[in-house]
Formats: sequence, structure tokens, C-alpha cells
Amino acid sequence: MTTATATETTDERALTDLQHRHGPALLSFLLGLTYGDRQRAEDLVQETLVRAWLHPEAFDAPFESMRPWLFTVARRLAIDARRSRLARPPEVGDAVLAATPDPQDRTESAVAALDVRRAVRTLSAEHRAVLGQLYFRGLSVNEAAAALGVPPGTVKSRSYYALRALARALPGYRRSSSSRSASSDRVSATSR
Repeated sequence: MTTATATETTDERALTDLQHRHGPALLSFLLGLTYGDRQRAEDLVQETLVRAWLHPEAFDAPFESMRPWLFTVARRLAIDARRSRLARPPEVGDAVLAATPDPQDRTESAVAALDVRRAVRTLSAEHRAVLGQLYFRGLSVNEAAAALGVPPGTVKSRSYYALRALARALPGYRRSSSSRSASSDRVSATSR
């Protein structure tokens, strides 16, 4: 029995035989550890085989099969890879970057502002006045009623119908139900 030195590596034929005999089982094992990520599993198989190539003494072990040694090395490599991925921020693919608007690009907000202005112009003067008091000046329903010289119920009614008209004029800007309820909570809270 010979002792392996740092420069010795496993014979190519032995490594090829090892890959043919244990490669499919090793890949299957690593697919489970990587939650089905085939690319990561294949990378880990290659790294495991590199470790076997660098450690020829593992071939001289007293056990019948190299599989336990390979699976132990592969499991440790998978754990190390997972830990290193968790230690750094996640990678961002090109698809995410293409869909993310540039924070310096004001085009979207400028277009939205133009659309809202155009839609507000379609409202009656009474509806525009109520929305101006409630949303642009930030007044409560009672304060808006006093400023406009109408009852608070009229302010509520006009704001309701004005917002419905805006929703029809801006079909691409529908809000989710949670933001709708937040808006209605704001109107009802300001009337107290």
C-alpha cells in the first residue's frame, strides 16, 4: 500500500469507472439536496469527482464501495454551497432587471400625471372642487364642507361619484381592494 502525496492524483481510468458506476446515483442524491436544481446538482457532482481525483487514498479504503465516501463528500459540499449562498445577497437575473423601472426615469410618473390631469378635466366643477379640497389640500370632510359651503354629506357623495368617474376614465390604473378600502377609510376618518 502506497502513501499518497499532495501531488498524486487518482488514475484517469479509475475516475472514469467511478463516474460511470456512481455518477447517476450521486446526481439523484444531489438533486434531492438542491431541491431539483439540476445545474447546481451537476456542479456538485463534478466537484465531488474532483475531490475523488485529488484524494487517491480514498480508493484504497477498506470498504467495498466508494459510494459512502462520495455521498459524504457530496453532502458536505451541498451544505457548504447552501451556506455560502445564504451568506451573500441573492443574484438578480436579467429578466428582473429588464422589468424593474429605473428609479431615475420619471417617464412613468410623468405619463401617469398627464393621464390623471386629463381624467380630472372630464369631471364636473363640483366634483373637481371636492377632490381638490379632500385630496390635494388634505382637508377633512367637515373642513371641505365648510370651505365649499355645502353639507358634509354632499362632500361625501360628490367625492364618491368623482372617484368612480375617475376610475372609469383611468381603466389602466385600477387599485387593489386593499388600497380602495384604505382610501375609503381616509374619507370616513376625515368626516369624524
